[in-house]
Amino acid sequence: MNAELITILILGILTVYQIVIFGHDLIVNRNQIKDGNFLVTGVIGFFTNFCDSLGIGSYAPTTMLLKLTKSLKNDKLLPGTLNVACALPVMTEAFLYIGNFKVDGTTLLSMVIAAMIGSFAGAKIVSRLDEKKIEIIVGIALAVTAVLMILSATGVITKLGANNVATGFHGWKLVVACAVNCILGALMSAGIGLYAPCMALVYLLGMNPIVAFPIMMSSCASTMPIAAAEFIKKNEYARMPSIAITLFGCVGVVIAVTFVKSLNLTVLMWLVIAVMIYTSVLMLIEGSKKFRM
Repeated sequence: MNAELITILILGILTVYQIVIFGHDLIVNRNQIKDGNFLVTGVIGFFTNFCDSLGIGSYAPTTMLLKLTKSLKNDKLLPGTLNVACALPVMTEAFLYIGNFKVDGTTLLSMVIAAMIGSFAGAKIVSRLDEKKIEIIVGIALAVTAVLMILSATGVITKLGANNVATGFHGWKLVVACAVNCILGALMSAGIGLYAPCMALVYLLGMNPIVAFPIMMSSCASTMPIAAAEFIKKNEYARMPSIAITLFGCVGVVIAVTFVKSLNLTVLMWLVIAVMIYTSVLMLIEGSKKFRM
């Protein structure tokens, strides 16, 4: 069995695991599924996961839209809701994309496992943080993501991979890639998207942009069920928004991957960046005020 097939098998097991633990929690707590607007959060899930399939990312846009629509009763639920709600849509993306690009199987499997380890450790830490610390972390995360998106929109990150030909890493490059991906996996559990920093990482190490996508997508997909399990166990996520984002998000992914072959996302990306910066400032101000109380 080759490494790519093992990676697909791992993602398959994680998908079933996510469905089982999420479904079981919803059944056990069916009387508590009243914590959000199904339609509003469903539209958010469709839009952000549609955009995620086209390379914009979903964590940061979902964060800012949940914040702006006041869909969560408190911000402490944000990391858990992101990990639980986006898990199955991103898994769907991974399965739709992973076989379309030829990437070194050992590199793919190693980086996925590293991200999973980071996610497991990160979720343990994040689930213990209070609301004000979550707001500060998410505020900083949105600011960093906005900077990375600006670099992407202006072509800076793309230039990093312009002349790259590698389809995998070996030796010290593989060690560095796995170590950094482990850290990024831990940050994912706090609501900090892995996609953009992972893209910059593999480009800097010399990977061909054409084959980098399965690594970025599979790394994102593999971290979410691991972190989600911890947040579900601690009852630190919003159930109704998670249901809506999961269902509508999967639909958005399928439509984007299946039917959208080309779409000019420049204006949309800059709009997302602008609102993201605003939300970042808002989160930092709210978190800072609570620290002074």
